[in-house]
Amino acid sequence: MTNTPTTSVVPTSDAPTVQTQDHDGVLVITINRPKVRNAVDGATARALAEAFDQLDARDDLAVGVLTGAGGAFSAGMDLKAYAVGDSPVIPGRGFAGLTRARPRTPLIAAVEGWALGGGTEMALACDLIVAAQNATFGLFEVTHGLVPPEGGIVRLPERIPRNIALELLLTGDPLPAVRAEQLGLVNHLTAPGEALDRAVELATRIARNAPLAVAGVKRAVTERTAFDDRDAFQQQDRIVAPVLASQDAQEGARAFAEKRPPHWQGR
Repeated sequence: MTNTPTTSVVPTSDAPTVQTQDHDGVLVITINRPKVRNAVDGATARALAEAFDQLDARDDLAVGVLTGAGGAFSAGMDLKAYAVGDSPVIPGRGFAGLTRARPRTPLIAAVEGWALGGGTEMALACDLIVAAQNATFGLFEVTHGLVPPEGGIVRLPERIPRNIALELLLTGDPLPAVRAEQLGLVNHLTAPGEALDRAVELATRIARNAPLAVAGVKRAVTERTAFDDRDAFQQQDRIVAPVLASQDAQEGARAFAEKRPPHWQGR
């Protein structure tokens, strides 16, 4: 462990839902809603979008680190907020202002505890993932009558073997961080409580390199010509739009909010 300045955030009830801290070219972005495992509502999504804009706009920032407060990364969409019409999806930018408009600047996910649904999709939108051994990823949408349209379908089969990705997407089974590291999804595995420090160390190493070179590498890898994100999402959206507009999708959100088993109708 190097002598990296601490970047941990102590959550408080009156603190903003997204906090930022920068040092030596690294911007740490912390989702600060620990009481709901950092689930993202509309206001949090907009605050995250502003933080990602800051990351790209400032010349003194070379790398971003995205994490969550209170021992969890993010439980994904705040379903209680969604059930009353508060969406964490920003038009043109996707879930949490990230999944369909990733920053130009390299972004590292530091994952502790749960990264579920949109939480996993946020991690997939990051360039690198550092996770604690007790972290768990999961795309549970099918169990709620939904699909993961903000990167789960598009990106997971790119990051791990296709057949394993399909199993996870079709069953909604969780993916422990230890297994995720074996599959190549996680770059570095740490002891519990150390994911953020390791991510900052990694970010600092990247930030020491030539900024044009770093930006060029990310752009070349991201803007792959065979099938870019825009085309992938357009194809996906044509397929999943009827699912997301279905009565079952509404029933899944209602059942979660009402703490009861869902009653699927297949329509």
